[in-house]
Amino acid sequence: MARVSAFSGSMGRHYAAQRNTDFGPDDRSNTSVLSPYLRRRLVSEFEVIAEAMRVHTLEGSEKFVQEVFWRTYFKGWLERRPSVWTAYKNEIAAQSKQFPNMRAVRSAQSGETGIACFDAWAQELVETNYLHNHARMWFASIWIFTLRLPWVLGADFFLRHLLDGDPASNTLSWRWVAGLHTRGKNYAAAPWNIAKFTNGRFTPAGQDLAEDPEPLTESFAYGEALPLRTPSLPDPARPTGLLITLEDCLPETLGLTTQEVQNAATLQISPPNADDAVTEFDTAALSDAAARAKSAGLPHAEPLNADDPASLVNWATGSGVTQIATAYVPIGPTRDWLDRAAPALTDAGIALTEVRRDWDAAVWPLATAGFFKVKKQIPRLISELYP
Repeated sequence: MARVSAFSGSMGRHYAAQRNTDFGPDDRSNTSVLSPYLRRRLVSEFEVIAEAMRVHTLEGSEKFVQEVFWRTYFKGWLERRPSVWTAYKNEIAAQSKQFPNMRAVRSAQSGETGIACFDAWAQELVETNYLHNHARMWFASIWIFTLRLPWVLGADFFLRHLLDGDPASNTLSWRWVAGLHTRGKNYAAAPWNIAKFTNGRFTPAGQDLAEDPEPLTESFAYGEALPLRTPSLPDPARPTGLLITLEDCLPETLGLTTQEVQNAATLQISPPNADDAVTEFDTAALSDAAARAKSAGLPHAEPLNADDPASLVNWATGSGVTQIATAYVPIGPTRDWLDRAAPALTDAGIALTEVRRDWDAAVWPLATAGFFKVKKQIPRLISELYP
């Protein structure tokens, strides 16, 4: 919470006025840079918004609060359309093999396109594992519409390098820029916008960027939003093993008692081919979560072998537990891993149970269309979540 408190004074008017400007990698004073911690729930959305409202009130911190809700919205939206995640993974595999100009992809990733702003952002991403949100939008737009590269390969590039890379936010943000999330409405990077919101650091010429590009289309149809998956809740009467994943590194707040939890483990599923800085951050996050769990009286957590889903059932049977309890695991690589482990757990008679946070349970049902439906309900949600 120290990082939250340090930025709390800037969560109000300062943030609203300055948040869209990318001052460059040497000045992030206008952004909280809390996203890597929120992504892994080393700090919760509930805690961050509580601090913003404590210092500024809800009205005074409106823009900051909305940005936090965007993350939850994207999570809920993808949770209700798992086929979008499956299609994304399949398209990465296909484009990695079939796209005829992978040399252009590599040049874009290396920052060697000749478009000064884009090349600087590509190098900044690789070197710092972070980009300002506005720069992410410009980058994605140039990647898709000016360079005409597959959006999924750009999204994969981001996910492998961003410290705050989130399967839902990253995938759906790229789809939004492309015109696939809000169909027919894409985001086009404009020279004047880049010049204004980089304080003149970059001034691309009109011919440098695609002008008025058409949104992408796709034959894939994800259909209506599905009902949210209802997790099986832990049974206090059964011997339990605690599983800590990168989706929620606050195990001490799950409401599990030290009497019911007999053993614990950590599971690190970093993005495929992730940058070393990302995997190191993931390792440190899980280590920190395990230490806090132990301080709260829960068992010492041992790391599982992420290369083998069978390691989960082997750990559970070796620990003598008949159920595994974990924080709810949404759509993404960790969920994929658990789904692969599920048949062996069933065969061994071990239940995989999940605790869904009140925060997600309140917001996700609203993620049926665009963000506006969530946005207009924020005052009501706040009154219910902060009685």
